[in-house]
Amino acid sequence: MNNDIKLKRNKQEVLIGSSRLSTSDIAVYDRDIYMAENMSFNKAYKFAEISSNIDSNELLYEFKNKYKDYRKRWREQPKECINSLNFGSRLLESGNNPLCIDIETASVCDLACPFCYRESLATPDKIMSQNLFENIVDQAVDMGVPSIKLNYRGEPLMHPKLYKMIEYAKKKGIIETIINTNATHLSGKISRRLIDAGLDFMIYSFDGGTKETYEKMRPGRFKKNVFEDVYKNIVRFSDIREKMNARFPRTKIQMILTNNSYSEQELFFNLFNDCVDEVTVTQYSERGGNIEDLSVAEKARYKELCDSLGLPGDVPYLKDAKGNISVSDSRRPCEQPYQRMMVTYDGRVAMCCTDWGAMHPIGYVANNSFEDEDSDKRLVLNRINSKKKGFDLMQNVKMPPKFNKPNKVIQTLSEIWIGTEVERVRKLHGEGKVNDVVICKGCTFKDTYNWISA
Repeated sequence: MNNDIKLKRNKQEVLIGSSRLSTSDIAVYDRDIYMAENMSFNKAYKFAEISSNIDSNELLYEFKNKYKDYRKRWREQPKECINSLNFGSRLLESGNNPLCIDIETASVCDLACPFCYRESLATPDKIMSQNLFENIVDQAVDMGVPSIKLNYRGEPLMHPKLYKMIEYAKKKGIIETIINTNATHLSGKISRRLIDAGLDFMIYSFDGGTKETYEKMRPGRFKKNVFEDVYKNIVRFSDIREKMNARFPRTKIQMILTNNSYSEQELFFNLFNDCVDEVTVTQYSERGGNIEDLSVAEKARYKELCDSLGLPGDVPYLKDAKGNISVSDSRRPCEQPYQRMMVTYDGRVAMCCTDWGAMHPIGYVANNSFEDEDSDKRLVLNRINSKKKGFDLMQNVKMPPKFNKPNKVIQTLSEIWIGTEVERVRKLHGEGKVNDVVICKGCTFKDTYNWISA
């Protein structure tokens, strides 16, 4: 079930998934179609065209098919593997490689958003070395991974060499490069560097349709975060991309629905309709919303729905952008362990993006990730306790728990992908025992729940 509301940049206003606006005569932006149709502008193709002896048209056809296959497999691979209980070495034997590697180029962030895990779990202010990044990309290319995302917990634009990392990945043949950013550091110089490097897709995180809500939801850690400054950064990027006549990166902006931002959806859309390709609002439940977040009337609807289904009054709920309430009666296998792997700045590998800090690691690609795995987090806690500038807004932070302890040996991404640690998780999910995996039991990712509405 997907209740996200997607808004499209267009001369005519569009609100997908709502009856308020009609989309019958409007061609809605489709990322997959756009990427394939503009593959001749993809930097990976451009680099390959220079070095390859293959005819350009034939090479372009090959790249388009690789991209289409990647997107098709993103949707179909998890379901096929879950249905066939496909685990272990059989994954590689049947061609089911990871489709994306999320690489934490920077774990540091300059914001202290109240809904972020950073406010409850100690998160290092670190960046990844160029050598480790290149090693991960090289392994990903050897595995045939088509996509990388250059962030995990932090703000990637805080890495001074991010543009060089993107260019390295494109030269190696990675078809799609992606980043999530809060856009606070998106200067004109950085904007041009990202475009020149070949970034394909950039997702902005921006909560609120007004200055008051945005600055409340996204306070700065080291200095005041100003609504107007970030908004100008996003508008300027659009202008620079247009002046450079660049087709990439495509842009998307998303807002988390909270009590503060819920009433500002239309304002949010109006802010970005003319400077971002896609606008999305997402349920707060993905970030740990609880029943107390509901209004009195919503709690009554929630209780009525639970009673009608014979469910206890504490089951997970989902509130969509139109205010509809759904409840969950069971869990579903997660698709992420069949789609991607996440690598922290120091080489710890996790199986999904909701495992903040890789509390359930499934392996290691660098030994500094286990030599003293808590030293970076202890440093954060010490700085919080001493109320050092940049840490004064983090008063309820604790050491992340450890839910899994793999053998402390360095492995390749390929070995980890079919290793016993992640195989154990896939097997339990496939058998309907999602809650037997401790990290998964407390997960709030909506796609791992079966939802029922009135």
